[in-house]
Amino acid sequence: MSSSNVGLSLVVLRNVPLFSGLDETELDRLSRVAGRRRAGRGEQVVRAGESADALLVLLTGRAKVTNFDEEGREIILAWLGPGEFFGEMGLIDGSPRSASVVAVENCELLTIGKTEFQRCMQDNFQVALKLMQILVRRLREADRNIESLALLDVYGRVARLLLDLSEEQGGKRMVKQKISKQDMARMIGASREMVSKVMRDLEVGGYIISEGDHITITGA
Repeated sequence: MSSSNVGLSLVVLRNVPLFSGLDETELDRLSRVAGRRRAGRGEQVVRAGESADALLVLLTGRAKVTNFDEEGREIILAWLGPGEFFGEMGLIDGSPRSASVVAVENCELLTIGKTEFQRCMQDNFQVALKLMQILVRRLREADRNIESLALLDVYGRVARLLLDLSEEQGGKRMVKQKISKQDMARMIGASREMVSKVMRDLEVGGYIISEGDHITITGA
């Protein structure tokens, strides 16, 4: 890897929570063995069922973690943005990829091979601890999503999804990322038509305001 790419990788790794406890020497070492790859919009970055050979860190663009139900319908499990990573589970237990990751925009990614990632965990307890914390957080989020599917109607699931996707800005809760009604439906296990109806009702009721690609939650 060229010196300029090493420098960029070093900057990226500093901002990845998983590696936040590493000192500069270890970060530099990791950056020198990291690879780079690009993925065009709609391209599968990893495919469910294939062997796991690397940890991937998203540098630019957005991606979705996805799978399919028994009837072939797509289910969106999570969204990923710059600085987020994926592919760690198969590196730990040796199992195939459990889900696919698809680029929804043109993406650039950093890759860290299985051997180097495992060595980093073995040599740095703080990385292993941080990984456990992140995995626990993701498990809690999965439990919460299962609870929503079991206990909430579509109105409740849409409302919870909007809150989960929102961030505070200027004293308001806003969903700033562009997300289609179809993608929302794939995340909460509902039809696009039902999601569209719920969104219309929420807007008419004054609970949300849609402005272009942004949604403001007025009651949060």
